[in-house]
Amino acid sequence: MTNFKNIDYLQYGNSRQIDAYKQLTELKIFEILKKYQPILAGTIPIEIDLPESDLDIICYCEDHYEFSKHLLELFENKKGFEIKSKIFNGIESTIAKFKTEDFDIEIFGQNMFSDQQNAYKHMIIEYSILKEKDTKFKAEIIKLKSEGMKTEAAFAQLLGLLGNPFEELLKFKYDV
Repeated sequence: MTNFKNIDYLQYGNSRQIDAYKQLTELKIFEILKKYQPILAGTIPIEIDLPESDLDIICYCEDHYEFSKHLLELFENKKGFEIKSKIFNGIESTIAKFKTEDFDIEIFGQNMFSDQQNAYKHMIIEYSILKEKDTKFKAEIIKLKSEGMKTEAAFAQLLGLLGNPFEELLKFKYDV
């Protein structure tokens, strides 16, 4: 299985992954956020992204004020920079967004280890499902996403999961 906790795998991936790797290493985001256990999550790592898909970097932050201050110092000069803290799924979360030449970047922090956050869990479950399914399944996921459906909802629909797709996908028992 791919080690998603280290972005090196991107440099050997598809063209979009290679571009993401170059952008992330040029910005040194993973180096400068190292103490926050950054992990690239979302659709680009598992190759079900759309042209407008962003780079989602999840982080572990115990102190949202300190995390926000750090992100502000690092990225406030980036195009479209914005930052906010809010409650997301019952957990305080800090979200910073900005744009680079090639990507929209979102940095998401919670007081929870990065590999325990739902974004990471969803990605690992989706990756495992994609490994077991055929290319037609993957193409159908991408098609549904291009029609406006969220990733988790697309998986839930194709797998016949009922209820909240975000919750049901976390409960889905697959060989992960």
